[in-house]
Amino acid sequence: MGVEAGAQAARSRALVVLRMRSRALAVALLPAAFAVILLAGAATGRLVGPGWDAARWILTPVAVLVLLAAAGIALVVARARPAMSPTIPIAEEAAPDLYRMVRDLADRLDVPAPSAIALTPDCDSWLEDRTHRAHGPPPAEEHDDIAGGGRHPHRRHPVAPVLVIGSPFLWWMRVGELRAVLAPVVAGTGPSAHPDIAAARRFVRGLDAAVAVASAPERGPVSRAVLAGVGWVARLLLRSCRVHAAEMERGVAAAAAERAQAVDYGLRIVAQEQVGLAYAGWDRLLTRVALPAWRMGRWPSRLDAGVVAALTELSRRDRLAEGFASRLGERPACDLLEEPGAVDEAASLLAARLFHGGPAGPGPGWSPVGWSEYPEEVVDRKWRIDAARLHRVLDAMGVRPAPGSTAPHTGGPTLSRVLDHLTDRAGETPFTPRSPEPPPDDEEDLSGTTPRSATLAARLSAELSREKATATPSPSTAATATTSAAATSPAAPATPGPSTAATSTAAPPPTSSPATPPTPDPAALWDDRTLPLFPLQPPRTARELLADHLTAMICCAAMDTAGATPGLDWLDGPTLLHNGQRTADLAPKVLTLIEDGDSTPLRAWLAELGIRPEKPVRLV
Repeated sequence: MGVEAGAQAARSRALVVLRMRSRALAVALLPAAFAVILLAGAATGRLVGPGWDAARWILTPVAVLVLLAAAGIALVVARARPAMSPTIPIAEEAAPDLYRMVRDLADRLDVPAPSAIALTPDCDSWLEDRTHRAHGPPPAEEHDDIAGGGRHPHRRHPVAPVLVIGSPFLWWMRVGELRAVLAPVVAGTGPSAHPDIAAARRFVRGLDAAVAVASAPERGPVSRAVLAGVGWVARLLLRSCRVHAAEMERGVAAAAAERAQAVDYGLRIVAQEQVGLAYAGWDRLLTRVALPAWRMGRWPSRLDAGVVAALTELSRRDRLAEGFASRLGERPACDLLEEPGAVDEAASLLAARLFHGGPAGPGPGWSPVGWSEYPEEVVDRKWRIDAARLHRVLDAMGVRPAPGSTAPHTGGPTLSRVLDHLTDRAGETPFTPRSPEPPPDDEEDLSGTTPRSATLAARLSAELSREKATATPSPSTAATATTSAAATSPAAPATPGPSTAATSTAAPPPTSSPATPPTPDPAALWDDRTLPLFPLQPPRTARELLADHLTAMICCAAMDTAGATPGLDWLDGPTLLHNGQRTADLAPKVLTLIEDGDSTPLRAWLAELGIRPEKPVRLV
């Protein structure tokens, strides 16, 4: 460990954590020590008498129980599997240039090189200790007599942590920028290799894993009672060392930052701007572009490449970002991978699983989609599905088609039917639904809408909830199905379980590429019932659902009667193109109809674009 002030502070905090571990051990051994003294006194004839005999009879069983309890807690802490981030492991054969760059960086920083590299579908990078026996097989033993000469045959050598890199960084950043961003992260392997800091981290991670084991619901009454005591002790120890463990990590980070200042310091300042820009583009791409496709059972298979397109579009629109586009002529960091397309595909599938809770692998209701197919396969289909649901709800409510149009004769759904129903006319008798209204949700606030809009919004929300309940299998069924599929697949990993499906490959690569996408970590297991781990957005409100469905119906009418086409905007998601240009100002007019019952602005907008609301539209 270096002489940085942060490293010394981290070591002192680690020693405090280890002293707390020693004190806990001493407390567990204290009754046994007293029992040994009493038994030794009886054997030597010094501590004799009725009182000493009673003390021996009471304290000896107590000491045995305490020792058994301490041994059980220590066993749970030692064997509990620490949490591990779901990642895409990158073998050295799949990215030799990336491994070479990281090793050169470690040499310049005079720290141990990371033991492996993995990717995560997020804009962050960190070091992750995966030395626990549950995280994978131990390193291969050395059989070279010369290499192993002079060493103790059973001595354990410290294993460097795994370097986890955010996959959007590889596609958006240039090679020099990525090296500058990773410098302080790689520098953290130096303090991590110190025995005291490593031992303190193992102790804290073991306590955290023991708390997770004690909180597992699938236990019998006896196991729950026993593990409740284990969890109480583990939480007590975690609370006692929480502050010191946090200060230890701050010291490690400070030491790593101080050591990395000598490497590409000027470039790192510029690269940090790219980190913020990549995060903004990644968040926008997930929430505006990927989420609509995920909700339809499709997952974009090139999310990382989409980040580049989104940020390039941002640099074109925003004058502040114009300088960033000039970097695109330099070598991108994804060139450090042998098969960037396969890695992007696997990272895209993992992103869908983490942020949306999608299935572990492709299937009939969960298939990949390319960016060139997105407008037709996602945007057009999404609008027509929403429009069909809207008319299905209107049929259930008994809303008649708009008079004076071709809809009564052909039976085709029209936009006029929706507009006439939502338009609030003075002196008109309030509409009474044919079927009873669903009970209102206490969390929904529809006070700012007209009565008809509120009723239709509540019906749409109830209909969508019924569809999700019918289409979504239970977690146990999904886990069993994915496990069976992984077991029967010839390319499935050998480790069974819910995560095996989670670690399966993304979609099969194109036939022109012989390589297969890398699989997520076999050790990165997580419970399917906790998915999505990081929801992107809260559930849509009934008002938002009504606005989305009304917009979809308008877009269907525009495509079928005015020659408009579906499109993809990298920053805003699905968009309507009319004469090759994006349509604008639709959202305020839709809200005016929903909130005020006034369809005049919307009808004027439709007439301006040549959209005929009385014409039937094609639904799915």
